[in-house]
Amino acid sequence: MRLFAIRDYRHLFAAQVIALFGTGLTTVALGLLAYDLAGPRAGTVLGTALTIKMVMYVVIAPPAAAYIDRLPRRAVLVALDVIRGSVVLLLPFVSEIWHVYVLIGLLQAGSAAFTPTFQAVIPDIVTDDAAYTRALSASQVASTMESLLSPVLAGLALTFLSFDRLFLGTSVGFLLSALLVLSTRIPNARPSAHSKAWDKAAAGIRTFLTTPRLRGIMALNLTVAAAGSIVVVNTVNYVRDELGGSQSEVAWMLAASGTGTLLAALALPRVLDRIAARTVMMAGAAVLVAAIAAAATVIAAGLATWAGTAAIWIATGIGMALIITPTGKVLRASVGRGAIPEVFAAQFSLSHLAWLITYPIAGWLGTTAGYPVTWTVLAGLAAAGATGALVLWPRHDGPETTSTTVATARHTPENLVKAA
Repeated sequence: MRLFAIRDYRHLFAAQVIALFGTGLTTVALGLLAYDLAGPRAGTVLGTALTIKMVMYVVIAPPAAAYIDRLPRRAVLVALDVIRGSVVLLLPFVSEIWHVYVLIGLLQAGSAAFTPTFQAVIPDIVTDDAAYTRALSASQVASTMESLLSPVLAGLALTFLSFDRLFLGTSVGFLLSALLVLSTRIPNARPSAHSKAWDKAAAGIRTFLTTPRLRGIMALNLTVAAAGSIVVVNTVNYVRDELGGSQSEVAWMLAASGTGTLLAALALPRVLDRIAARTVMMAGAAVLVAAIAAAATVIAAGLATWAGTAAIWIATGIGMALIITPTGKVLRASVGRGAIPEVFAAQFSLSHLAWLITYPIAGWLGTTAGYPVTWTVLAGLAAAGATGALVLWPRHDGPETTSTTVATARHTPENLVKAA
């Protein structure tokens, strides 16, 4: 079955991509808005805003996934897009920092509910097993490409526009996403196999806790979050205050990390054909620990330069891709098809729980104690995650689930394009 020949899936996938890029552009613009409102304290403001985002993801995503079979899903997706578009439209008009916190809370509550709703819809629209697995892969590729291209698009836009215009474009994108959802025929959800909603929400987390390779991924989530929080939270103040850059140069430095992601994404398909996912992900953890340690050393020694920072940011992007890209394959190969949505929902919450730990450190500690101390702390957390993964995920932890291993053996970007 050709995946993108399925009209309803095609429209939903387009809606997801537009919403993802809208969220990415909002993140870039939010950092610049924080600098505009708070100046040197922008890291604290952005760290708090992103902490609110993670709280919403951790608190709202599990019950959203649990109760989704009780709601009309198309109406839910449309309402969430409209809410997010309306909230983003208000961001350029805020005059107080607390306004940002309230609006970001509303925006991210909508995003936290949108993702599990979208994931729950896919198996009812894409009924063929092989096509369903490709649909999950396509969603993962879209998320990866968003992290790459959003800063690049923001950099191009900021060459001609002020950052507040990015909010307007994002709002239009959310409304377009809502129209695409409206054009689909989404069936009502079938009753869950779990009698209680929270049983469904907890099922995926229980699977993580009892599966060695998934426990390893939980630890690697901390390594990714420790490195990524430096890029997301500290880039604005670092570029503006330490390097003396402009708002467009902030976006381009963020794009440097995305370039690292692209370089790794181009190489990984063939690498994963020959090398086990565990080996690749552990290598990614080593790259991230080294990158954060280098960042802490450079800033402590007063050796910050544009070229050096860009190199570290590129390495960070590479390391994150080495961990994030194989994660979906490991998840699918660890459980049967019926448990895939629950495990993906659990990874969504658990990964954001790691960011909930590191965002406040990067934002609040970065403002009060400075970058050398903050980045040293984050390097320690990254190293702890990497070490934990080595211990929790043995080199030989038993056979993978056969039913999903066969279906996911060849989900490289090239084969994804061929299948579509």
